[in-house]
Amino acid sequence: MKIGLIGTGRIGAFHAATLKTVPGVERVVVADVDTARAQALAASAGVEAARSVDELYADGLDGVVIAAATSAHAALIHQALDHGVPVFCEKPVAADVPGTLAVVERARTATVPVQIGFQRRFDAGYRAAREALRAGDLGWVHTLRACTSDPAPPHASYVPTSGGLFRDCSIHDFDILRWVTGREVVSVFALGANRGEDFFAAGDDVDTCAAVLRFDDDTLATVTATRYNGAGYDVRLEVCGSRDTRVVGLDDHAPLPTAEPALSWRRGTPYATFMERFHDAYVTELAAFVEVAAGRAANPCSAAEALEALYVAEACDLSRRKGEPVTVAEVRA
Repeated sequence: MKIGLIGTGRIGAFHAATLKTVPGVERVVVADVDTARAQALAASAGVEAARSVDELYADGLDGVVIAAATSAHAALIHQALDHGVPVFCEKPVAADVPGTLAVVERARTATVPVQIGFQRRFDAGYRAAREALRAGDLGWVHTLRACTSDPAPPHASYVPTSGGLFRDCSIHDFDILRWVTGREVVSVFALGANRGEDFFAAGDDVDTCAAVLRFDDDTLATVTATRYNGAGYDVRLEVCGSRDTRVVGLDDHAPLPTAEPALSWRRGTPYATFMERFHDAYVTELAAFVEVAAGRAANPCSAAEALEALYVAEACDLSRRKGEPVTVAEVRA
């Protein structure tokens, strides 16, 4: 198979190296608006480079991976569908709900799949928690607690284009909560705060947030996120049931120093970045896309699924601004 890759930044470079190792992939061709960067990646990764995205498609592709800037995602997905090429796109589908809806509608009538990159669905811990819940090992779930905590904030230039903390960061938690439980969020109450750099407030964003979610079966979940977790990169999920509990992300690299004086807590070096924490999940995700593109597997995360997570993020941001609970129905187009 010949797989194209659009976008040769940090995640694009990682995907290029990964695609080379996926069984069945014989050629990887990269393209970027920055032609020199694409050529440099091709040389370092041992893949091919196209002079433009148009040239990438001219010679035929069996699938394309989009790892470009968020603002380009929707247009690039439409372009792939115009060419009848199966597409994988990192989240988000688009920068807003209307753009996402347009892709969802287009994908529904397309002859090729559109897979969206929510890599936590491919993480071993999240999968084990989902299986335990679905098998009845946990009984009925009463509470879920999800957190995503970055050790340091992004560059100030990233904030105005990020979509905000709920859409950029917590959306992964919203997606995985839906995926693990198989339930839909019906209402939220969210708060945000700015205790760090002024550029978050200047960009109409927050650096820390917390939300309470109510699901359609009255299960409750809390979701927290921050850009300032000094202990290290921390992503966890607690699934608490009437019979048992599962905790995802509680390993030797979890940045959880104990305050108990008599307890010795085994600690390794905390994960530095999301790419380190979810390395294996990203690899598994791209291998799954190759199977989807080849027609040998069902799409594990459609654009319509991504839209549902976006609606929850939109509801949380609206709740933060209004200072009151918001139903997800209020933000649906």
